[in-house]
Amino acid sequence: MHPWLKKIAAGRVLVIGDAMLDRYYFADVTRISPEGPVPVALVKSVKNTLGGAANVAHNLARLGCRVALAGVSGDDENRRVLESKLDVLKIGHAGLIRTEHPTTTKVRVMGGHQQMLRLDFENVEPISRKVEKQLISDVMAELQSGVDAVILSDYAKGVVTQSLIDQLLVLAEARGVFVAVDPKPARHLNLRGAHLLTPNRHEALELAGLPEPGHGEIYPLAEVCRLIHAEFAPKWLVITLGADGMAVSREGEVAHQLATEAREIFDVCGAGDTVIATLTAALASGASAVEAASLANRAAGVVVAKMGTATATAEEILNPSQAGFPG
Repeated sequence: MHPWLKKIAAGRVLVIGDAMLDRYYFADVTRISPEGPVPVALVKSVKNTLGGAANVAHNLARLGCRVALAGVSGDDENRRVLESKLDVLKIGHAGLIRTEHPTTTKVRVMGGHQQMLRLDFENVEPISRKVEKQLISDVMAELQSGVDAVILSDYAKGVVTQSLIDQLLVLAEARGVFVAVDPKPARHLNLRGAHLLTPNRHEALELAGLPEPGHGEIYPLAEVCRLIHAEFAPKWLVITLGADGMAVSREGEVAHQLATEAREIFDVCGAGDTVIATLTAALASGASAVEAASLANRAAGVVVAKMGTATATAEEILNPSQAGFPG
């Protein structure tokens, strides 16, 4: 086994954020409805998977980490489905607070390999002060019990608040705990003090306050890294660039670029979760940024070759032929 994968498996990581349930209806479509010009989908099977912050936790568990998940959900049947899947993976979820809002659930109807429709059941209002106070208390208790790293997985569903970030960073700094953030720039949260930020190429532009490049213009990677460091000063910035791979930045400078490991891109859903999970686990285990990014890049190459929200196991990361990309 890769030496860092052994060390990763010994780590304990707390994931905080917007836990979701992803539900897929796989259907055959052979006719148009007589009621209107829409396809009729005959459902053949249903699959539930972990999404959002829960998918980050799932990725960590598949790497062998001990994982705890903190956030909110409804008190409904979808929470019970979510809990059962977390239990199978031995992911702790005592910090998943019940609220009056529905469990965030994304329902996708798939006709063959094509997504036909997505239905979202969610509340995007910030959590109440009462829930926020309980969540912060739960997070503080987890940190005091001993964790190697914390991941904030923000899907802009109201769980990650500025107060939570501020108190987390203070205690994490005091205890020497590594903190990584998958940011949502539109929320304008102050992330200064986080050790790792993992935006995608569009989110990085937003964090840097830059517009999308025009047609034929080159992505301004160096400027993006410089501006993000000036604003947030992360120890590490890793930007996922889709087909262009991944860039690692240190102190506002582009330190390393990796070409994509994906031989074929089937579905990018959840790839960002895989990247931050693998990066954080590796960095918290003592890997260099280049070593961690290489593992994360390889893991992402596994995930995008699968359909739907997916994860990468240690075996798939290590076995290029099995994972579907070159070694």
